[in-house]
Amino acid sequence: MKFKNIYFVIFITLFFACESNKEPHLDADNLLLGNWVSPVYDEEKTTFIRGNSLPDEDYGITFKQNGELIERTSGFCGTPPLTFFNVYGSFTIDEDLISIATQGFPNFYGWRIVELTEQKLVVKRELSEQEKEHRALMTLFEEISNLAYSTPCSDSNDWSFVAFGAKACGGPQGYLPYNSNIDVTDFLEKVATYTNAEKEFNIKWSIVSDCAVVNPPKSIDCQNEYPVLIY
Repeated sequence: MKFKNIYFVIFITLFFACESNKEPHLDADNLLLGNWVSPVYDEEKTTFIRGNSLPDEDYGITFKQNGELIERTSGFCGTPPLTFFNVYGSFTIDEDLISIATQGFPNFYGWRIVELTEQKLVVKRELSEQEKEHRALMTLFEEISNLAYSTPCSDSNDWSFVAFGAKACGGPQGYLPYNSNIDVTDFLEKVATYTNAEKEFNIKWSIVSDCAVVNPPKSIDCQNEYPVLIY
């Protein structure tokens, strides 16, 4: 019995070893299906090669027959040290455009297929409507942020602060200081415009966020002519 068990273990081990060394299955009717790994980035284009499975510590993506996908990613920011995890979603193909929807951010984005062979996939990122709206939101935030810090801080009595932005879970994203010598009315209108725009963005794209309450600062301190919020 012991010898039979040993033979069985050896057989199973060899079987799965052979299975893992097999070439990835190809669907002649849809070469996109399968695992795409080892991305090489060249300006707007990304080149993948076909793989047996997704890597543990690198980006990769799997397109499945049923329209589902798995994205192996380190997240939107990609700040070291990187931790990779799976994000699940779906995809559709319209001619050479892959439309992707995932649980992560951005929720929706597109890849334009530049080249697709049995072993290589070259894509060009297409900005989705969500990404275009997010960029517009960031441009507006940059404008109000530049205004907030446009004046040197020499006397904290000349400074106030205002809540800005909208978390999807409710409440502001944070607070911005501003000097009474700027056009305060114009500045506060821009902050309100940004806050309302972020609220609409969150609702439209079903954005999620943490529900931590951001408490207002207690005061403002001038440090090296820079306004610092004191909590």
